[in-house]
Amino acid sequence: MQIIFEYDEVSSSQRLESFATEKLQQLERKYDFVHRADVFFKSQNRTDNEEQICDIRLSMPGPRVFASTNSKSFASAITETINQLEQQLKKRKETLEK
Repeated sequence: MQIIFEYDEVSSSQRLESFATEKLQQLERKYDFVHRADVFFKSQNRTDNEEQICDIRLSMPGPRVFASTNSKSFASAITETINQLEQQLKKRKETLEK
């Protein structure tokens, strides 16, 4: 799977990329029809705190799958976004098998 990382007002991080790559490779093992992932890291400053945002778009045959999560850390945002994608991919796989 090809993985492309983009940062919006956030410094690039090899640690974040490694963590996200590991999680995405786990998805790829279960859902081999996914061929590309676009991962977006953003930081949003609010008056009360700063939120880290992780958006992931997966490309595959048919419509793309997208999920986004806000959290206090990128690691938890990545984990939650991957969980959302896995739910969507599970439904997609069930549809493809019918």
